[in-house]
Amino acid sequence: MPAKRKLTMRQLRQMLRLANDGVSVRDIAERLGIARSTVQENLKRAEQAGLSWPLPGALTDEALENRLFARAGVKQGQRRRPEPHWADAVVELRKPGVTLQILWEEYRAVHPNGYGYSRYCELFRSFEGRLSPTMRQDHVAGDKVFVDYSGKKLAIVDPRTGEIRHAEIFVAVLGASNFTYAEATWTQTLPDWIGAHGRMFRFFGGVPRLIVPDNLKSGVNRASFYDPEINRSYGMMAAHYGVGVLPARPRKPKDKAKVENGVRFAQACILGRLRHQTFFSLAEANAAIAGACDRINDHVVRRLGVSRRHLFETIERQALAPLPGDDYEFAEWRFARVGTDYHVEYENFFYSVPHGLIRAQVDLRATSRTIEIFHRGQRVAAHQRRYGGRRHGTDPDHMPSSHRRYADWTPERFCRWAASVGPQTEGLITAILAHRPHPEQGFRTCLGVLRLLRDLDAARAEAVSARALQIGALTYKSIASILANRLSAQPARDPEPTAILEHANLRGPGYFH
Repeated sequence: MPAKRKLTMRQLRQMLRLANDGVSVRDIAERLGIARSTVQENLKRAEQAGLSWPLPGALTDEALENRLFARAGVKQGQRRRPEPHWADAVVELRKPGVTLQILWEEYRAVHPNGYGYSRYCELFRSFEGRLSPTMRQDHVAGDKVFVDYSGKKLAIVDPRTGEIRHAEIFVAVLGASNFTYAEATWTQTLPDWIGAHGRMFRFFGGVPRLIVPDNLKSGVNRASFYDPEINRSYGMMAAHYGVGVLPARPRKPKDKAKVENGVRFAQACILGRLRHQTFFSLAEANAAIAGACDRINDHVVRRLGVSRRHLFETIERQALAPLPGDDYEFAEWRFARVGTDYHVEYENFFYSVPHGLIRAQVDLRATSRTIEIFHRGQRVAAHQRRYGGRRHGTDPDHMPSSHRRYADWTPERFCRWAASVGPQTEGLITAILAHRPHPEQGFRTCLGVLRLLRDLDAARAEAVSARALQIGALTYKSIASILANRLSAQPARDPEPTAILEHANLRGPGYFH
């Protein structure tokens, strides 16, 4: 190790000039503001190095320092004792539980006369300082994966219209091995963000301990160093895979230097190399990106002498936690307020909950197939998700008893009930339903009429129904008047029930469905 110098090169040159002019050591020390012993030591060094004033004009400050302070017998750039292979030490240090103390002990077991621990650490840090900024960070295998979106986008052409649409580039980098995954997604929204994580874990074949995302809104609702608020859907995905989420600090790019460097590398190796290709689908773009990722991971890191894939296979894969049995199914969580009709709304469709929860706040979980509603952590309703058809999905068990009876009413049920009395009664009920703009508006009238006829014998009921059809009495009040005034006793030509049905059908088939 070179001796530590205490003077600047300017002071050393001035000291040699004064000594050549015959100035005493005491006076030189006073003029330069240093100790006499320092002057004596440096003059002795100059004499041993064969230097005197005037110095050669080509002698630079660096050459002068090497002449005065380099140890004799040791060539610059060479060590006096055997050194370990520092690149192997960097790789070993990324394995769980490995420390510099352990590596030094193994080194001394092979080289008993090797460097002491403090010098070993100093030399290791010196080598580590020559690596890229990403590699200088200490990351344990299986500990963290850094995720982010590239700021640059990939153009994809619609083959039918020629319209150009730009896709986002999702990039993930494992901490210890720098193993890289990338894919294109249409947006940075929550479904694409969470879906990319699931495909990333499948690519790695395991799950690290922590995810370190940027403060993207799809992942972090509120950025904070002390208490970041994770998006609930993102948190549920993390819980499914058993991984923690530790967002990088706002405006602290060094917290995610891995992925920042990975993003730059991906932009060069993916966007740069693919810039002359034209893609016509997202799947086609992702196939090309997968090939680019293979080139990135198989590229040999110059200072380490091994590839990212080699590091991943040797030190990181076995440190990852196993994948769960099933992939995570994306689910969106929302707060909802139960309406007075005991339904909650999602995407313009309505789903029922038990009627006792009217006006309560509930949590709604929506997947591509199901809608689940939770109240105070307990699931209170589950429905098949609706994309078309009727806007209301109602479970009869959620309805009050009075509403449940009403829900059982249908045009077909009333027609069957009336047919059990006779064809004239069936024709009357059919005409009442057809006379209303919507069949449901005639349900109460039908119910009242059938209750009026319930206590009559079949012949009398049929006569009343025939009279009502003859004079067009299609309201509860008018039919009750026929009964009260015994108007059905008047002779009249009863219309054929088939003619009544044909007349009702002219109003449209929707009345009976």
